[in-house]
Amino acid sequence: MDFLTILQITDSGMRLATPLLFACLAGLFSERAGIFDIGLEGKILVSAFFSAGVAAAFGSVWLGLLAGLASSLSFSLMHGVASITFRGNQLISGVALNYFASGITILIGSAWFALGGRTPSLQDEARFGAVELPFSWTKESAEAAGMKLNEAIAQAGPVQQFYSELLSGHTILVYVAIAMVPTAWWVLNRTRFGLRLRAVGENPGAVDTSGVSVIKLRYAAMVIAGLLCGMAGAYMATGLGAGFVKEMSGGRGYIALAALIFANWRPWHALGATFLFGLLQAIANRYQSLDLGGVTIPVQLMEALPYILTVVILAGFIGKPTPPKAGGQPYVKER
Repeated sequence: MDFLTILQITDSGMRLATPLLFACLAGLFSERAGIFDIGLEGKILVSAFFSAGVAAAFGSVWLGLLAGLASSLSFSLMHGVASITFRGNQLISGVALNYFASGITILIGSAWFALGGRTPSLQDEARFGAVELPFSWTKESAEAAGMKLNEAIAQAGPVQQFYSELLSGHTILVYVAIAMVPTAWWVLNRTRFGLRLRAVGENPGAVDTSGVSVIKLRYAAMVIAGLLCGMAGAYMATGLGAGFVKEMSGGRGYIALAALIFANWRPWHALGATFLFGLLQAIANRYQSLDLGGVTIPVQLMEALPYILTVVILAGFIGKPTPPKAGGQPYVKER
């Protein structure tokens, strides 16, 4: 395996990890505030559908992104009403939203486009295009040099290969996802809002005693989680893919929760955990079978690796995670 192949697999891993990273950060904010959010899967799915549907209908990826954000935010607020206002079981509420998203996307999609729950294939302005950074090889610059893009990158030096193949050429939401990691760390650890949010997940009674509204903080966390899941779904349908298909979230919401546990509810660790899942999926996509010292690993096992790793993490083999102490517990204000 040469250097360029490694870069290409890593590049694919970054793309596949992006929706996981958005969803993982969404779960980070909600669970740090004491709200377990099993409904990440449903929010990703409904955002993917409405972003693709609106983008296909109006020919604008930005309108599609707004529709995806709005739909995910509405689901997040429904979860907030059920678990915060009415103090319902957070796990049941999240699972109900997942089933609701699965059904409503097929129902509306069939009525809207008559394609069995799918949306039309997205083209041109209805999809996010690649952002080519300055001084990187592009299709146009390669043609100007009388070469194909793959040939130009293959003949470039390792530094230029790293820059053109790995750093450049992603959609804008990939860069937004990476930028959200230091932003989330700064918000949670260096702002008054973040410190209060973390305190709500550990000891909501103490926060309430200090005169800060636990309800408002938890709803704020749900709003942030809804917006982040909205970007995850929109990226899947209009950046990573070219439209919506049934159940296209493919369990990514659950994998994001496993990555969150793996990351021990820390933003920088979340980046590494989600990239690991994305890298495993990229390897499985590239190699139909992998030969390791005479032992051939079938493609079915390679495709199952991210889910096997999820089971291993949830079984507690990767250390003992420390969740927020008040996580999953409805807060009842003392009178």
